[in-house]
Amino acid sequence: MRFAFAIMTLTKGGAQRMLVEIMQGLIRKGHEVTVVMPSAGIIDFALNARLIRTAGDTMTEHDFPYADVLVSNFYTTVEAVQRASEQGKGIHMRLSLCYEPLFLPDQAVSFPTYQMTPNLLVLSRYQQELVYLNHGVEAKVIPIGVSKIFRPYSIRDHGGPLQIGAVIRKPDGGDAWHRQQEALISHMLFVKAQRPQVELNLIGPPRDVFTSPALMKLRETGQFRFYTPASDAELCYHYNQMHIFVTSSVHEACPLPALEAMKCGTPLAAVYSGGNMEYCRHEHNCLLSYATDNRLGEDIIRLVDDSGLRRRLASNGLKEAEKWTWERSVELFERAAFEYMCRR
Repeated sequence: MRFAFAIMTLTKGGAQRMLVEIMQGLIRKGHEVTVVMPSAGIIDFALNARLIRTAGDTMTEHDFPYADVLVSNFYTTVEAVQRASEQGKGIHMRLSLCYEPLFLPDQAVSFPTYQMTPNLLVLSRYQQELVYLNHGVEAKVIPIGVSKIFRPYSIRDHGGPLQIGAVIRKPDGGDAWHRQQEALISHMLFVKAQRPQVELNLIGPPRDVFTSPALMKLRETGQFRFYTPASDAELCYHYNQMHIFVTSSVHEACPLPALEAMKCGTPLAAVYSGGNMEYCRHEHNCLLSYATDNRLGEDIIRLVDDSGLRRRLASNGLKEAEKWTWERSVELFERAAFEYMCRR
């Protein structure tokens, strides 16, 4: 089959990771994959697909080649793909990696895009329910996966201070409010005040950290050690350095970093974000609370004080994370494309 993906950018992040893994998996299965991307779009991943750059910062229906399936994702890609589909260039299938109307501006633009094609894929049952309640569209769930490179190294029990870590993203611009990073910092500093022996760590993509005045200012305080891994191997090592991994987002279709950390055998303290209920089970493989509970710091301290709890949650988390493979994601994506083509 021929697939044409409309993609604005491929900077480091969970959503972009999903797109890359799906495309690379399709190529390995013998499909033809083309990426249509604006001229200024960034590519931080190795990509074997054919690349078509548009003339400007946007894309139009004229930029797309003829294909069996045209794939949109972010709301800004949907209208051009739909027009290309209406011109007979392929069926329009949307892989929605987040539900934009809930946390991004321009809801008057993003909301109607969920009514442009019935061929809709989402990442979790949480996102599936949001879309159905608001638009009446029954989407198929394509779960995320975790690369085989993420695995336990058995290095965190070699002595030294307990390491607490979290992923941090660029907050400047306002579009990261749902990650509740100010609350995350506050909870981690609360833990440090109560348990001075622990060390605090933040992990972020180099581009995010070094271009963010807010993060650079936080780095200069010396309260946190910053890691900026350039590869999955480095990221895996940093997950393995952590005795506790923390997430604070209140809205995610299906967050990837927590699952990667679990795959590395790191116990998790998390805030409910909707999509993380796909793999989080409170008191079984993580400690989970609602943001309104304001309990994240206390959960971290509980893990600091109880090594047996850390080991039990880590063991169960690893077993859960091993179920989440990119091979499964690609297989379900391919199956959905065939089904949508057959009902055309």
